Amino acid sequence: MSSLDQEYQKYRHRTKKSLELYNRASRVMAGGVSHNLRFFPPYPCYLAKAEGSRFWDVDGNEYLDFWMGHYLNILGHTPEPVLSAVERHVRGGVQWGTVHEIQIELAEIVQRLIPSAEKVRFCCSGSEAVIYARRLARAFTNKQKFIKMEGSWHGAGTHSATIDNPDLNKEKKAGSCDDAIQNTILVRFNDTRMAIDRIRENADTLAAVMMEPVLGEGGFIPADLEFLQAIREETRKAGALLIFDEIITGFRVGLGGAQGLFNVIPDLTTLGKILGGGMPIGAVVGRADIMELCSPTANLPESRKTLIGGGTFSCAPLCMVAGTAILRYLEENAHEIYPSLDAAGVQSRAGIEKAFARYGIPAKCTGFGSLFMTHFPKVALSGCALERELKNSHTLAVDCDLEKREKELKIRLLNKGVHVMHGGGAISAAHTPSDLKMFLEKMEEIAQEMAEDQFCQARSNNILLEEAAMGL
Repeated sequence: MSSLDQEYQKYRHRTKKSLELYNRASRVMAGGVSHNLRFFPPYPCYLAKAEGSRFWDVDGNEYLDFWMGHYLNILGHTPEPVLSAVERHVRGGVQWGTVHEIQIELAEIVQRLIPSAEKVRFCCSGSEAVIYARRLARAFTNKQKFIKMEGSWHGAGTHSATIDNPDLNKEKKAGSCDDAIQNTILVRFNDTRMAIDRIRENADTLAAVMMEPVLGEGGFIPADLEFLQAIREETRKAGALLIFDEIITGFRVGLGGAQGLFNVIPDLTTLGKILGGGMPIGAVVGRADIMELCSPTANLPESRKTLIGGGTFSCAPLCMVAGTAILRYLEENAHEIYPSLDAAGVQSRAGIEKAFARYGIPAKCTGFGSLFMTHFPKVALSGCALERELKNSHTLAVDCDLEKREKELKIRLLNKGVHVMHGGGAISAAHTPSDLKMFLEKMEEIAQEMAEDQFCQARSNNILLEEAAMGL
């Protein structure tokens, strides 16, 4: 039995109730889930409750959590400022379906904190915000093409979830529109020359460059300032828009998002996750002249007006209450929260690399601020070569062992009471120094186990070769 199979066996032994629930779910839901990321082999563990930096599954197992609700729980699970605010308002109504003062309050905070937010339009999810931002860009420029970065993720909208890294996703086109694929131009993240060339080549038809200033699914790799500045300048020259997807980085890397840190201001920004304080939310924010295209009172020809519905549940009062509560708390405590999260991120990334290096396992932990992601290069890179390659997602996606990260590291950590996504996640204000110490100790235990397994496998292979040579 392989070491991975042994880990699965341990997991099955300690999560029997989760298996029962997964079998039940599979009878009524495709694959047993409604979000594919929430499935992992052999089956997901089912939560019973969560608090602070931890959650407990239905079998009573306790886990230190770094997924943190898709990276949104910056204060941890069940944050008191949000819970208190929601409890005070819940009896007033769950969904009103009309305008109210709380949505103005949240929009005012967003406008104050996010540099590009001259005007705000709320919706129900980050994916929806991306759909609307792209629609605004097409309407404003009267062009159709978009540049996106390899390794980026902009939600599951038909036109935003087209193609990603061509080496990985050549065949993943089922359900895509031909025009979406034809109008999507890929650029390698942090390749300034390539970005400039593609913008200039497509200037007549380019509606926008849409990008994450910190590449999310591609490793939490920050953009080089030169790269961002070049794209900002070239999009202006081409009459195209620059759209920042700050659904992960908004209020996570700083109050003003990544644009506030880098001082590169896009035309439009999409927000979500932390913005809702744990409630479902999305938002498009940006230049007033662009946002005016969706205004019902705009003095524009009907042919210029852009439909942004927002959704039945846009500005639902509980979402606005939760969002207002968390942003106010972050603003009031920013001087303590963000330096602490940044320091914890640096400590964790360095500690993970040190743990695996001690046992001779090639590993690299990328990240920015409180975000981190672990990778296992198939071939050990060193020095300048490693730093150069880690400026984009290509090496991480193609030249790293994804199975070791997504399956082996995942299940080993779960069996030790730690929950991660893509070998990492997001540190919250609820994670204590002792939590991080425990996490790094578990990583070191796993590094030692992997090294021992590799030694045993190598020894077994040598024995087989010797037997074959002797004709046994």
